[in-house]
Amino acid sequence: MKTGLTRFPVKGVGIGLRRSLLNEFLSQDSIPVDFMEVAPENWIGLGGKFGKQFRAFTERYPFNLHGLSLSIGGPEPIDVAFVREVKKFMQLHNIRCYSEHLSYCSDDGHLYDLMPIPFTEEAVHHVAGRIKQVQDIIEEQLVIENVSYYAAPGKEMAEIDFINAVLDEADCKLLLDVNNIYVNSVNHRYDASEFLRALPGERIAYVHIAGHYNEADDLIIDTHGADVIDPVWALLDEAYEHFGILPTLLERDFNIPPYAELMSEVSQIRQHQKAATTHTAREHAHATA
Repeated sequence: MKTGLTRFPVKGVGIGLRRSLLNEFLSQDSIPVDFMEVAPENWIGLGGKFGKQFRAFTERYPFNLHGLSLSIGGPEPIDVAFVREVKKFMQLHNIRCYSEHLSYCSDDGHLYDLMPIPFTEEAVHHVAGRIKQVQDIIEEQLVIENVSYYAAPGKEMAEIDFINAVLDEADCKLLLDVNNIYVNSVNHRYDASEFLRALPGERIAYVHIAGHYNEADDLIIDTHGADVIDPVWALLDEAYEHFGILPTLLERDFNIPPYAELMSEVSQIRQHQKAATTHTAREHAHATA
């Protein structure tokens, strides 16, 4: 298995490519992003007009895959045929990495939601073994995302300990979702900063940032359908301060604003990266003065 994502598979700022964005994006001379991301389930085997349009983007921009259906924590066997199709798709389009959610979404059928994996030692071994199986097929490290969850059935260990144990045993990479940390910190009443700093920075491949919906004062729903709020931007700044400048992608799946507004939010990521770079340079200059 290759562990050669290098430090990061991509760089800079990114956006998720949705079919609803195709016409708008194609009408632009260029999109002010450094990379894009798609769900493989939505594009594998797609020919005709959409297939040609997708090829036009993969020839111009680096791409990551962010899967929806692998069900890495589920009880059903891994869909080996699908994973092989993912590998072919990655080779065809020079995809930089394949990421999935640290959750499950199937049990004798698709559940159409991301269900929480019990935080137990047994689950660590189960998930890590399945990640290794996928890695053996794609011949590179899988990238696993920390997810939002609303219940913790069978919990025997802390969420942070569960994530770190899976990453270590599976020897995989981490897709750091900053919004999910914030959402979980409110819903499950823990310190988001402490959680962030306990993650293994050397395993981070890239970052997701997104908006959410406040159902109540103590209940946030992860929707990817709203603007990123200030506390989440602040947590992203803290991630840059602690781990260095990380490739960061804006997730916007619903209530997608007009193109100019969408790109304005993308540009905010770049502004935060530049500010973090300036801050780091000043600290270095001060330390060496």
